[in-house]
Parts: sequence; C-alpha cells; structure tokens
Amino acid sequence: MIKISVLLPVFNAEKTIGKTLESVQWADEIVVVDSFSTDRTLEICRAYHTVIIQHAYINSAKQKNWALDKCHHEWVFQIDSDEVLEAGGAEEILNAAATADDHVDAFQMARKNHVLGKWFRHGGIYPDWQKRLFRKSRCRWFEKEVHSDLENPGTTGRLKCHLIHDGMPTISRQLRNLDRYTRYEADQLKKENVSFHWYQMIVKPAAIFMYRYFYKKAFLEGWRGLILSAFLMFYTLLMYAKLWEMKEMDIEKSPE
Repeated sequence: MIKISVLLPVFNAEKTIGKTLESVQWADEIVVVDSFSTDRTLEICRAYHTVIIQHAYINSAKQKNWALDKCHHEWVFQIDSDEVLEAGGAEEILNAAATADDHVDAFQMARKNHVLGKWFRHGGIYPDWQKRLFRKSRCRWFEKEVHSDLENPGTTGRLKCHLIHDGMPTISRQLRNLDRYTRYEADQLKKENVSFHWYQMIVKPAAIFMYRYFYKKAFLEGWRGLILSAFLMFYTLLMYAKLWEMKEMDIEKSPE
C-alpha cells in the first residue's frame, strides 16, 4: 500500500481549516506547518491528530521547502488552508501514486476558484492547474516571493479530481490580502531587476481589466466578474506602484 503525507501550511485559518482537514483524513500523515497562529487554528488541528511544526514565515516557497523534509513519506500531497479536496479525490490520488511510472515526478490537478461564494468558469481562473501530488525526493518549490511553482525534473501527470478554493470569500478579506501580496510581487520584480516605467501603472492595469473582463469573458459571471476584473486591475496598479516606491526611496524591499 502506498503511503501519502499531506503538507498543509497554515496561519490564522480557524474559519476554514476544519473543512480542509476533513477532506484529507484518508492520508497516512498530515504535517501542518504553522507560522505562529494566534487564533484557534492549532487547537482545531490537534483535534485531527496532525503533526504540527512551527517556522517563521519568510515566503511561501521557503516555508514549504523547509517543511517538506519533515514529511516521512516519499509521495506528498500539498493543500492550502483555504482549499478542500473534491469528494472522490482520495482514491484517484492514492492510485496515481501507486501506479506512477518512475519518470513521473508529479501530478497536477485543476482548481475551482470561488469568488464571493460562486465557482468561476470564466475570467481566466479555471482550470488553474496546480502541481500538488509529487515525489518528495525530486521536487522543490522555486525560490520566489509569491505564487511559486513546484519544480520537477521529470514528467508531470494529470489528475481528474479538483481542488475547491475559496479564493475570494469576501471583498473585505481580499482587500486585507491585497497589501501583503502586492508587496511580495513588487519584491519579486525588484529581485528580477525589473525597471519601473510610468506606463506600467497606466497601460498594464487597463490591459489586465480588458483581458479578464472581455477576452476571458468574466462578464458572463455577472457583477462578480466585474469585481474580480477590477480587483486584478488594482492589484497590478499597486504592484508597480510599490516597485516605483522602492526606486524613489532607494530601498531593497517594499515597506509594510
């Protein structure tokens, strides 16, 4: 029988962590890597017999790469604290790991992103392929400030089951995340020696809105599609504004 470790990064996720844990109870081991939560997150995790480790958060890639060595099994399934594995996914994951050819290092799966309580089929956020099942000995996350990809030298397979992602539960929650994520994005641009140009704050945000709302047909999602497109436009504007800020202030990291 193949054994699977689940890797679950968390921080102050008391509202969603229970559903996430319920969806991965089939795993042989659930390793929770916590960034020193201050709410009931760890209390809830203990009720599910998880292995809890704590580590100061630098960025998502470093956090997960550090925790990966604490997983005991070769095959690892990584899930976030605002995601749920779709019903029926456990059997497919176990079968994929058990029957994978030696040249297959990882499997990707589609993610159903929910915006304000509704799954979005349009707007360019589906299928949103994610590499989540992989061999621990061959894979690591690319060192990047935000939205890091899993690197694997071999072949990537594909699963039929989905992840359910509560990506934008409320407008207020999304606005709280906006400052943090655009700061990470600006820091990454700085690392990549991307130079700031004035048109990045004018042309690119407008282009993002047009691309999402019209070309990717977010308008078919009603007012939610308008809100998502406007949010991604503003996200792009702030990302480049913070890159400009670092240039003007002659600093290496975007200030909190």
